[in-house]
Order: sequence, then C-alpha cells, then structure tokens
Amino acid sequence: MSWLPRSLFGRNALLIVLLIVLSQLGSALLLEHLVVRPRLAQLAESVARSIASIHHGLEALPPAQQQAYVQAFNEQARQRAGQAPAAAPVLMQTELTAFQRGFVDAVSQRLAGQDVEVSWRHEDGGSLALRMKKLAGGEQTVLLPGVLPERDFAGTWLMMTLCVVLLAIAGALWFQWRLNRPLVRVVGAARTLAAGQPPAPLPEDGPTEIATVSHSFNQLVASLDRTERERALLLAGISHDLRTPLTKLRLGVEILGGSSEPELTASMARSIEELDAIVQQFVDFARGETDEPRVPMDLNALAAQVQAANIDHGRTLALETAPSLPPVKVRAQALRRVLDNLVENAFRHGKPPVGLRTGQDREQAMVWIEVTDRGQGVAPDQVEVLKQPFRRAGGESRSGVSGSGLGLAIVDRIARGHGGRLDLLPHEGGGLRVRVSLPLA
Repeated sequence: MSWLPRSLFGRNALLIVLLIVLSQLGSALLLEHLVVRPRLAQLAESVARSIASIHHGLEALPPAQQQAYVQAFNEQARQRAGQAPAAAPVLMQTELTAFQRGFVDAVSQRLAGQDVEVSWRHEDGGSLALRMKKLAGGEQTVLLPGVLPERDFAGTWLMMTLCVVLLAIAGALWFQWRLNRPLVRVVGAARTLAAGQPPAPLPEDGPTEIATVSHSFNQLVASLDRTERERALLLAGISHDLRTPLTKLRLGVEILGGSSEPELTASMARSIEELDAIVQQFVDFARGETDEPRVPMDLNALAAQVQAANIDHGRTLALETAPSLPPVKVRAQALRRVLDNLVENAFRHGKPPVGLRTGQDREQAMVWIEVTDRGQGVAPDQVEVLKQPFRRAGGESRSGVSGSGLGLAIVDRIARGHGGRLDLLPHEGGGLRVRVSLPLA
C-alpha cells in the first residue's frame, strides 16, 4: 500500500499510534456502557422519584398554599446551593450538552404521564427546573440545584484522554527511536563498507538482539578486513617475486639484441613490457589508498600533467578542460594512478584518437574527468562485469590484447573510496567514455 511509510521506524510508529488510539476508543466505549449509562440511569431514577414525591405533596396541599410552598422551597434550595435569589433564564434543550440532554431525556421518560415538564436552568452548579402542570393552584416551577456538576463530564474525559494519548504516543515513539537508532548505525556502517571504507566498530550495547546484530556486523567487518589484507599480501608477494625474473629477461633480451633477429628481439621486449605492466597492476591493486591524505587538487592541472607525460612517451592525447573548475579534495597519487590506468586501457584496448576531458555536474555537486576513445565500446550488460577484478567483457579485452583485468577494478575502488563513482558510457559517433565523478563535499 502506497500510503504506508517505507521505513521501519515510520511503520512501527504508525502501528503504535493506531493501537493507542483504538485502545482509547475502546476504553471510552466500555466506560460509557459500563459506567456512565448505568450511573446516569440510576441518577435519573433517583431524581424522578424525588420529583414524583414533590408533585404528590403539592397535590395534597390546598391550592392557596401551593404557590407559597414552591417559593419557599425554591428560595431554600438556592440558599443551600449558594446561588443568587434572582432566577436565571431557562435554556432550551437544544442548548444543552449531549450529556445534559441525555440526563434530561432520562428524567422526562420516567416522569411521563405525570404532567411534569423537565428543563435545564443555567445556574452555578446546574439546576433542574421542573414545570409542573395540572395543579389546582396553577402551573408551578420547582428548582433542584446541584443535581449534576457544572463541568461537563464529556469535555473533562476528552481532555484527559487526549493528554494520555499524547503522553503514550511520545513515550512509544521515544522507545521506538531507541530501538531504531542502532539499526540506523548498522545501515550507515554498511554503506561505508560498501563505499570501500572501513567503518568504525559499532557499540555492542542495548537489548540482546540489537547487541547481537552489532557484534555480528563487527565480526563481518573484521573478517573482510583480514581477507583483504591476506589477498593484498599474496598479490604483493607474487608481484615482487616476478620482478626479479622479468629484470633478468629484459637484460637478456638487451644482450641478445645485436646477435639475434631484430623482429624476435622486439617481440620479446614487448612481451616483457606487457608482463611488467601486469605485475604493476597487481601491485596497484594490492596497494591501499586509505593512508594517503587528501589534498585540494585542480583536475585541469592533473589532466595537463597526464597529457604531458603521454606526449613524452610519443602518444597523442587530446585535452579538453572545463573553465573555472572548482578544486576537490583527493588522494593525489591514487587519482593519478586512476588516470594512468584509464589512458593505458584506452590506448591498448581502444582506438585513437584518445581524449581526456574534465567537467562539472552542478546539480549533483560533483566534478568529473573522463577518458575517451573510438574503439568498439562496451555492451551495457558488460559494464558491471568490467568493474570486477580479473574480469573482462566476454572473457577477452575489447581489442583482443591480453591483460590482468585489474585496471577498471582499481579505478572503481579508488573512485568509491573518494565517495564518487565510475561510469562506462557510450561515445557519440562510436567508442567509449570512461568517466570518474568525484563529490565536491
């Protein structure tokens, strides 16, 4: 149902509020049927008996004495109630509250057939005005002050019920917030872990169930950290051990350069360079970036440095920078490693011309830098595959050149470590755009 809150806190809060309101309504119905109505009937019966006795007493008096008796009775009633001698106007039944109308109707029903009209006089403490007809001395009005309290029971009950409901809801919401707060911490820690950052250990206090969840999550984080460290140590060890034989092979090729066939020597040199690049990717993947401090950096200046480095190696890299790009706090060496990997991938797996662009997304408060090429591009269903370690689209690179499959995995990890993201987008006119977006804040 679309009207239900999506969060657990919202749904539990709504359930608590509904239960409290329904319980108060049920209590009100029980109070009315088991307490209010029986007491109203009992009071109406008592008043009706008293009125009947007064009516019979007046009928027993001589007509000349009935008026004097009623005046003395009313005056004495006012004195006992502490009311002013002057009589207040009689209210119509439509001006009464629901509870007062119910009482007047109950008394009237019990006096049916006795020619007694019951009305309510608005005086301090409330007075019941009895208009008695068909008396020998003429119509008489008798007052019964203080039959009901002046304050309406329904209004008092409603105010008390409202206060109780508000206090119960406030207490229930506070209790639910206390239960929901550890879950919010777990969600925040999970998002931090998904972004490639080690989350702070969660406090293992509170109820047993919540403490168990926090303890299990802390164990999970510790286990993942141990696994990552062991994998990094393994990759670093293998990469280090491969560097020595590669150096020997490179030295041997240089020694044999003058005595062997030039084409074979050049092919062996290229193979050694490819192996060295793969080993370097293993080293980059095993290296952590979290220890490097963040510093403000201008992406345009970084892009110019990468372009100059490629020109030194005889590569043509087109540069297109956005004007007045705001600086962003990054890990400089890690971000330089990102651009080097992307440019290398573009030259090895794509087709020239290769370009380097910078820009800004003002709506999302992010700056971006991207590398473009005119190769075959990447199918949409292969985008997430390419971001995984040791995975390549279709099992092979875009141009059939072998590789370790770690380049984009390194870029994706560094981008997420900065709170950004890696996007593989189609290039207009064919090719691929690999964009790294970084948040300004």
